[in-house]
Amino acid sequence: MKVQTYQHKGPDKLDQKTIARFKKILLKEREQIVGEVKQIVESSKEMGQDGIQDIGDEAANIYNKQILLSLNENERLRLKEVDESLDRIENGTYGICEECGGPISMKRLEVRPVAKYCVPCLTKLEKGKL
Repeated sequence: MKVQTYQHKGPDKLDQKTIARFKKILLKEREQIVGEVKQIVESSKEMGQDGIQDIGDEAANIYNKQILLSLNENERLRLKEVDESLDRIENGTYGICEECGGPISMKRLEVRPVAKYCVPCLTKLEKGKL
């Protein structure tokens, strides 16, 4: 699939090489998340399989499983963000703010490759003005 040319201008211009670098970063992060989730699932399966337990052990295992499940939810959200970013790369909208259509700064993308809003729009969203 051909990636379109972006509307960025000046020092924040996203060229094909830069887009490829972000895609590589996002794919690596995706691989890491999937690996973490597999590890969490394995840890969850191992809990409570060591024979007879007293009520304290059982309570601790339930608590640990709840923590693992909430971690799993966080991982799902991270994975969704990464997949959405990869989709934006494929459809030529990566680096373009979903709110105003302007460019997302290179600095912001470097810090948060899954960013879908420019800083001004994010600030407005966080303050509830959009």
